[in-house]
Amino acid sequence: MSEPQIFQNKRILFVCRETYSKPLWFVARDYIEAGNEVAAFFIMSSECSYRKCYYNENTYYRFKEELPGLKLYDVRDICDTYTARLHEKQPAADMEYLASIEEKYSHFKNLNMQLMCSQENTKHYHWRYYWTVTNFEENMIWLELNYKKILSVFDEFKPDMILDFDNAELQRTIINEVAYAKGIPYITVEYSKFGYYKYPTFQNTIGIDDYVRETYEKNLKKSKEEMAESYAYIEDYRNRSTIMNKEFAGTVTAQYKRDSLIWILRVMRGKVHYFWNMDISAGNLKLKKTNKILYAPSLPYIRHYLQTMLIRRKYMGKNKLFEAPVAGEDYVYMPLHLIPESTVFVKASYYVDELNLIEQVSKSLPAGWKLYVKEHQAMLGERGIDFYKKVRELHNVRLVQVNYYDDPKPWITGAKGVVTIVGTTAFEEALMGRRSVIFGDVPFELINGIDKISDFEELPEKIRAFGEIDNIHSCAAYLETIKEIGVEIDLFYLMDEADKVLGKKVEESEKFKDQIGRLKEFYHKGYSRYLAEKER
Repeated sequence: MSEPQIFQNKRILFVCRETYSKPLWFVARDYIEAGNEVAAFFIMSSECSYRKCYYNENTYYRFKEELPGLKLYDVRDICDTYTARLHEKQPAADMEYLASIEEKYSHFKNLNMQLMCSQENTKHYHWRYYWTVTNFEENMIWLELNYKKILSVFDEFKPDMILDFDNAELQRTIINEVAYAKGIPYITVEYSKFGYYKYPTFQNTIGIDDYVRETYEKNLKKSKEEMAESYAYIEDYRNRSTIMNKEFAGTVTAQYKRDSLIWILRVMRGKVHYFWNMDISAGNLKLKKTNKILYAPSLPYIRHYLQTMLIRRKYMGKNKLFEAPVAGEDYVYMPLHLIPESTVFVKASYYVDELNLIEQVSKSLPAGWKLYVKEHQAMLGERGIDFYKKVRELHNVRLVQVNYYDDPKPWITGAKGVVTIVGTTAFEEALMGRRSVIFGDVPFELINGIDKISDFEELPEKIRAFGEIDNIHSCAAYLETIKEIGVEIDLFYLMDEADKVLGKKVEESEKFKDQIGRLKEFYHKGYSRYLAEKER
């Protein structure tokens, strides 16, 4: 691909967190060289507060030490303040300040919904026991401090644009609100679920940007001949034996075989070495003991990893908890999500309680139908056993074997329809010409046959309507839209390769340079789109 246009004489603020910040190092380097004023804002408490270790040496410290001319912001100061205030006998948040903040900065989400975007503040909703349950005062103080910090960064740096690569964490929801209120473009990545295509969103993936909907409506008016390439893709898709998105290759989402005990031992040896380096070699253990809310203790973390891998291995084999599908049975397919996951916690904050959703769908099924609930591979070992026991108590629900099939296609083609919070399965079902129900905001909800539910009382009617639908034109219009507004970025390759380059293990290859170029093209496309929308 040709070298994309590059920004010049702009004030650019990058939002950085852990692995997702690694490709941004190279983009920031190039933008600095092009004459821009560039800043990086690291929002993860531990990442910027810990001394240099394996965890942060190729993220926070690479930005700090190897990007001359970069302005660096972080949350280290408010972490120290937070810890000090929690150690007071009667810590109190400034509720008058928070009331004024909520009035000014809650266009997308109110403050309690903003808290939902971080696993640090949502232990009640997930099973990662290395995090601590936070109380009212702890959450309010953390909100107060983060708003004051983020507003000070805006006031000091005065960015022309904010560039990001992810949507998770409380700080991003705050930046999103403040940027919207101040009329500053905040550009991050939205996943189209079509191949490697990502497109720019200006609202932290909350809802569908107006320009996306308008582009889809425009493409919907095209003829079949004008969208011949997309029609051909869909027809080929429907005839494939496997439909798993190639972007998931090599991830736990595509894992259907048991890990060997030797492999698990090797992984755990690496984990122990990693945390030893963090706590002992780098000397971060003392800091961890000061605040378990911000700095998760290592031993529970290690125990969680080991427990998860061993239980996942057990349930990938024959077991009495999960059962096989029954040939000829009428069923609705409901694949579960990874919890906590930004896809759910950011996009569908009201629907993170999957047990409740299963119960609502169960009671909405026509008589004689079953609900097939399939666990997410990554959740095997994480989710508590009590969850599965409650699911199995429902008379018309089967908790099906995760790896009975090694691809989503047999599950969805055998089903009456699909129910998912915001999962890719609804998109796959739509491409197969079949109906589904979702609960949150995703771009592919534009496709005919994908129904978003906002009231559980709608479920019985929507489920009875399940079946095939002639939606190929709608599917083609969606694909045309994504190709028009998006850029093909291999995100997992980009993050993995960036880590190797920053760690001095490999040189920048042509493929890597091409992917970085695509990321710059993505941001330039997003900024140009924002200006065009603003001028209308």
